[in-house]
Amino acid sequence: MRHLGALLSKQAAKYPEKTFLMFENESMTYGSFEATCNAMANGLIAAGCKKGEHVAILLPNIPEWLITFFAVVKCGAVAVPVNSLLKAEELRFILDNSQTRRLITIPQFVDQIREIKADLEYLNDIYVVSNEAPRGMKLFNELLHENEDTPLLEIGENDPACIIYTSGMTGHPKGAVLSHKNHLTNAEQLAEALEMTPKDRIMNILPMFHVNALLVTFLAPLFAGGSMVLMRGFSPRQFLPALDRFKPTAFAGVPTVYAILNELPDADKYDLSSLRFCICGAAPMKVDVFERFEKKYNAKIIEGYGLSEATCACSVNPIKGKRKIGSIGLPLKGVEMKIVDDDGKDVETGQEGEVVVKGDITMLGYLNDEEATKDTYRDSWLYTGDIGYVDEDGYFFIRGRKKDMIIRGGENIYPREVEEVLTQHADVQEVAVVGKTDPIWGEEVVAYVVPRGDKQPSRTQMREFCRKHLADYKCPSRIVFVNEMPKTALMKVRRWALRDE
Repeated sequence: MRHLGALLSKQAAKYPEKTFLMFENESMTYGSFEATCNAMANGLIAAGCKKGEHVAILLPNIPEWLITFFAVVKCGAVAVPVNSLLKAEELRFILDNSQTRRLITIPQFVDQIREIKADLEYLNDIYVVSNEAPRGMKLFNELLHENEDTPLLEIGENDPACIIYTSGMTGHPKGAVLSHKNHLTNAEQLAEALEMTPKDRIMNILPMFHVNALLVTFLAPLFAGGSMVLMRGFSPRQFLPALDRFKPTAFAGVPTVYAILNELPDADKYDLSSLRFCICGAAPMKVDVFERFEKKYNAKIIEGYGLSEATCACSVNPIKGKRKIGSIGLPLKGVEMKIVDDDGKDVETGQEGEVVVKGDITMLGYLNDEEATKDTYRDSWLYTGDIGYVDEDGYFFIRGRKKDMIIRGGENIYPREVEEVLTQHADVQEVAVVGKTDPIWGEEVVAYVVPRGDKQPSRTQMREFCRKHLADYKCPSRIVFVNEMPKTALMKVRRWALRDE
């Protein structure tokens, strides 16, 4: 039967003694990793977890994240990865909207969870990765059952496996429901396109709640029989020593990471010869950053494109053959991509339009949102909202975003979400949020504010106000006070005028 749990069982039987996971001073073989995942899956079943139930993962980059993901899908439940940077209000919405029954977390988030627990009617059990269970909660280790055999359950390839929450265009995120087939298909496509083999060792520096980390550095190397090096995150100070120590053949990052690595002064002091390629996605990379990195680190950068609604990746530049800097490459095997106009009709080569995608990687739909699902799917094509074009060689390029999403350091930020918070401030009459180019972060969040009456708000107080309600990366780095907003004849804010200002 084709499902994620079966993939892990197959690889564990094939490579039982091979190291699969490396984390700091720990390591796990394929065999020990699967046994632990099976033990937790059986523990979840014994605790009453049923097929189709939603289990949230609010963990940093630690082995328990990976174990929990596979334990959940092995028992037929659905994993809900949660962004660990979110504040209580944002967390409340996701846990409530997903109707999460069980939550796996760490002590760091206990106070946040207690703050919102009374509002969560579906949440029953909270398990904490700790040596001592907080009051009213349970220990993660309680789920590690004595039975390490694979649970015998009927799981279909079209059953939901994971719900990825995208940043909300209308102030709230939407849950993209992804099936077992979605994950398996994209993992296989990535492993093939990047020519991964059992000799590959992929290092992950991105947060595991990102589809990039989940697919490119976890499931794809697993599919290929390779290994994974899990880092707690990206630290410029620790990055080069980690490359030298673990000898990875590849890693995945966002343009911000490569811009920062270009500035590290002592790269020549470390043995970085193991690097075969590096993957870049989430936002376009500047040509000078691309060329400086490849010269300094002697490793290819493979740019690609994807979105949560399409599992992860839709296209990549060929690892062998022609790469076009600034291009998102060619569609993955089995993926159809094209450019259409506002009426959904194909446009000519070189002409700009919306990028649409079709294939076994597109989501089942948005959770509890039929209207948004219908708006995104038209005639079986997934409308991405990104504007681009395809050249005469079939390479795709992204020009911008149909809607006004800001990408800061690889994190998606929608202006409406920030605006709704700022408009609650007593001294704000009107606000418009736009993205401005930044050499390190790609884009910075800039808020244009019309003060209420004669009051002159404090920028510091407004930033503190934002931090109480939003993840730090969503908070404006610049606040500009204006007397009035530039508007169209229909009284809509001319965002493009603010961006160009």
